[in-house]
Amino acid sequence: MCCNCSPEPSADAQPGPRPTRRAVARLLMTGAGMSALAACTPGPAPDAPGTGSTASGTTSSTSGTASPAPSTPGSGSASAGSSAKASVPASPAASASSSASASAKSPSATATTTAAAAPPSAASRLAKQYSLTAPASPWVIVNKHRPLRPANYVPADLVQPRVALAVSGEAAQLNRTTAAAAERMFAAAAADGVTMTLASGYRSYATQTVTYNGWVSSQGRAAADTASARPGYSEHQTGWSFDIGDGGGACSFQPCFAEQPAAVWAKANAHRFGFVVRYPWMQHAITGYFYESWHLRYIGVAAATDMRKRGIATLEQYFGLAAAPGYR
Repeated sequence: MCCNCSPEPSADAQPGPRPTRRAVARLLMTGAGMSALAACTPGPAPDAPGTGSTASGTTSSTSGTASPAPSTPGSGSASAGSSAKASVPASPAASASSSASASAKSPSATATTTAAAAPPSAASRLAKQYSLTAPASPWVIVNKHRPLRPANYVPADLVQPRVALAVSGEAAQLNRTTAAAAERMFAAAAADGVTMTLASGYRSYATQTVTYNGWVSSQGRAAADTASARPGYSEHQTGWSFDIGDGGGACSFQPCFAEQPAAVWAKANAHRFGFVVRYPWMQHAITGYFYESWHLRYIGVAAATDMRKRGIATLEQYFGLAAAPGYR
């Protein structure tokens, strides 16, 4: 019994009397009346697609039987947004983005930095190749990381070159190949009006021991290691290198020798005869020795000329070897 909810009357039916206010009041006082009023109360109008009220969203969330109306990205009520965050799984794109971000920050995802490989040997392009370890090879590299093998090596072809000498005995000797090249170079320098002398050539293991120990006694071991090679680590022992003078003794074995005519000429022309300045200016971090403008090393005309054309300062760099600033 409620207003506006009775069936449509038939054509021949007579309308009955409407209930009085007192009858309605009595109905309201009973449970039946409450049920009747609830049954006759019009329901809420359906929401338009894509919209929803906070009340409906709350009801759906509370009842657990209906899902909240979907909201467009960036819109919707606070409760709906909270519900979506709590119950809706992240999209695959969002998960991928999150995983990528996490991986980028993860130490395990960081690329491992590998040690830089030694530079390739520029000398590898030359037609003729030589050993870097055999002491009889013109390319043998002797430095603070690469001692001679054997330590007491003696060249089998030591000779005295026909040049102006400032020394005698073993120090006036070189191996045969170096001696021949030195003769040509000294003659060319003399033709240009430059006097050049052989100030120190071959040095045996025993002589190098005495020389090095003398430096240690006067300067200490640390200082000695920057000026004199330890026994078994000297290029002079190979017969491939020697020191030059200017004939008058000016600035011999001193930094000022770099300004003497013999040193200036050698720096500009030595490559034509197969020689290089072994310990160049400001390369001690690579060679292990401060600048020695007087110390020349034979490596052959092709290699010496190639080094000059490429602007490569040290043998370590040219042959692709690691720097050797100190003893291991």
